[in-house]
Amino acid sequence: MGHDLLRFLITFTCTFNILLISSSRFASCINAGCNFSQGSWIFDGSQPTYNVSICSFIEKQFDCIGNGRPDNLFLKYRWKPSGCELPKFDGQDFLRRFKGKKIMFVGDSLSLNQWQSLTCMLHATVPKSRFTSEKIRNLSTFFIPDYNISLMLSRNAFLVDLVVEKNLRILKLDSIQNGNSWNGFDMLIFNTWHWWLHKGNQKP
Repeated sequence: MGHDLLRFLITFTCTFNILLISSSRFASCINAGCNFSQGSWIFDGSQPTYNVSICSFIEKQFDCIGNGRPDNLFLKYRWKPSGCELPKFDGQDFLRRFKGKKIMFVGDSLSLNQWQSLTCMLHATVPKSRFTSEKIRNLSTFFIPDYNISLMLSRNAFLVDLVVEKNLRILKLDSIQNGNSWNGFDMLIFNTWHWWLHKGNQKP
């Protein structure tokens, strides 16, 4: 299970990184026969792309520095595919490409981490731009009016509906009523996996 989880995390990380780079640079990597899922984490002194101590979108339980970790070297690593160079995030390029678009992450805490990270990277790119941020139940929204771009997060560990009947939580495998909230988006990034392997009280 450990190796399966590692492969999943690498694949999910690569998918997220592909979202961040421009289509032209992505195409050049693909044409070069690059496999984004094969590689290693390498030290990069130019990282990170934002200062976690001043980014208000990182929740306390995910703020290692704020929770007392004495070093910050863990923030200075990036994923390096074996066969090519994965371009660094360009916030201005991202805002140009996704201007007027709506993007939603759907999933568990991995989706939450990446949604928070992307909001921090974009805010660091245009720190003087106005923004709104709100959370209504399991739906979080970050909006930059100057670019009319919305980043949203729908917390849903199983994607299908989880309901309570007779004081029992029941997964409705043939029902995705929550999926109505996914309509109208230009991009959806889904994540579900490891919660299906948990049993009993370990399930969310």
